[in-house]
Amino acid sequence: MSELIIVKPDKCVGCNACIRACPAPEANTAKMLDGGKFVTSVNPERCIGCGECVKACNHGARDYIDDTEECMSVMKREKMIILVAPAIKTVFPTRWKGILDWFRKQGCLIYDVSLGADICTWAHLRAIEQKKVGNIITQPCAAIVRYVETYQPKLLANLSPIHSPVSCAATYIKKYLRRNNPMAMLSPCIAKKNEFEETGSVDYNVTFKKLDEYFEKNGISIPVNTAEDYEYKFDEMQGQVGAIYPRPGGLRDNLWLHDPDINITTSEGTHKVYPELDLYAEMPDFKHPEVFDVLSCEFGCNVGPGTGNNQTMFDVMATMREIEKEAKSRRKSGFMGRGDDRLFKKFDDELKLSDFLRNYKPVEPTPIPNDRQLDQIFESMGKFTEEDRKYNCNACGYRSCKDMAIAIYRGLNTPDNCVVHAKNVMVARHSELAEQHEKLAEITYECLELSDKLKGDVDKILENMETIGQSTTKTSERAGVVRNLLQNIVAFCHDNPTMDQSSVTQLISILETTISAFSALDDNVNVTNESSGLINNSIGEITNLVDEINKTLHKTTEKKG
Repeated sequence: MSELIIVKPDKCVGCNACIRACPAPEANTAKMLDGGKFVTSVNPERCIGCGECVKACNHGARDYIDDTEECMSVMKREKMIILVAPAIKTVFPTRWKGILDWFRKQGCLIYDVSLGADICTWAHLRAIEQKKVGNIITQPCAAIVRYVETYQPKLLANLSPIHSPVSCAATYIKKYLRRNNPMAMLSPCIAKKNEFEETGSVDYNVTFKKLDEYFEKNGISIPVNTAEDYEYKFDEMQGQVGAIYPRPGGLRDNLWLHDPDINITTSEGTHKVYPELDLYAEMPDFKHPEVFDVLSCEFGCNVGPGTGNNQTMFDVMATMREIEKEAKSRRKSGFMGRGDDRLFKKFDDELKLSDFLRNYKPVEPTPIPNDRQLDQIFESMGKFTEEDRKYNCNACGYRSCKDMAIAIYRGLNTPDNCVVHAKNVMVARHSELAEQHEKLAEITYECLELSDKLKGDVDKILENMETIGQSTTKTSERAGVVRNLLQNIVAFCHDNPTMDQSSVTQLISILETTISAFSALDDNVNVTNESSGLINNSIGEITNLVDEINKTLHKTTEKKG
């Protein structure tokens, strides 16, 4: 299927609101990126196009795609047929006529989908009367059809084979009016694009919201018309009570208008209709109503995800009541043989029921994990007890922990997105960190002790170096005195001839050797003084480093405390 819902990853915060709002259990895929951020994407093959996630996203991370731009491009070179959903009157209560006039000025032919809704009602009544159908689920809602095809294919036997109002209108125009122009629908529904791709009935789905954005972007001003009448001169007759299809129970009310004895049950809203469809699938057929009239949107198509509707539910229902009054006033009340009015008599005379039937395409179901596989998934989520596995906090977006586990098995989510799992991991990491901090504290205290001992040793070295410095200075002074004295004695011996020459020579040799020794001693003392200076500098640097170590260790200890 075409991609309908788009995601802007940079705006996605991983809040799971989209998953929580979505009735399609396999439509969303949550993944954790390298930086630890969660982003939820959409699988178009499993998405039903209901648009609930777009409405639920408060961060602007989701939007949808329709055919507005492509339609406008084609319209510039070809004469197009515009099919108008009756919800246009509630979405643009003062501008809908001006919008249709604008399309007409572009050379388009304008047709009323309400007429297709009347055909849809007629076809259902005839199929029920002729027993061509059993107990049925209505299908004007494309999101419902996609859900049944994808997640409840066993219900396809119950899904009404009658085309939706827009496809009935398209069939009527193509087959009976013999027009083959490109067709576009002005629509309140995102999912209609899926229907058009499956049936080939319409070429372009132009939603009201994107159409209004197109007008604004291109500076197109649509005049306001405050007249409170709901008639318009379409290129074919305007529909009658089919105009109330967009409201909840609209199809039901049309059927009851002709046959009030039909057993009909209704359901609307994603939080209600899809669980009830699942329940319907589990029930025996004899418990089913003759007609189960269902819509994905809680307040009907009038507030569909493609409307951008700023009208309140009360405004919408008030408008629909006026539309119904006006439609009934145009409905001819002259009854004939079988209680059918003139419009339905016209349909009986001109239309073939078989032309308004469709087929469905079941989607290959995704395997469900067995208990052993689920156990492994639960364990990866840190859920080892039955109580843990029924925590059902819904923070992940799923209705139960089991649904989340199934999603993880199918690759649609990750254990890291489970609050309980994340909490367990956090607790485990906290314990690990606490243990590491304990060890670090022990090492810190040991380092402090060693550091204090090292500082004491350095102080002793400094004291010894000071003593060495003082000793070498005194030694140098004394050596100088002795050397001078010896030099004088040698000089005296040389100058005194009365002394025994042999003794003098021997004495002079000894004295000269002694003088050399004292000179060497003096040199060594100088070297020692230079070295002690270098040693003192190094010790000073070491002392500074030890002080820094002590300061750092004390800070660490204070922070830990």
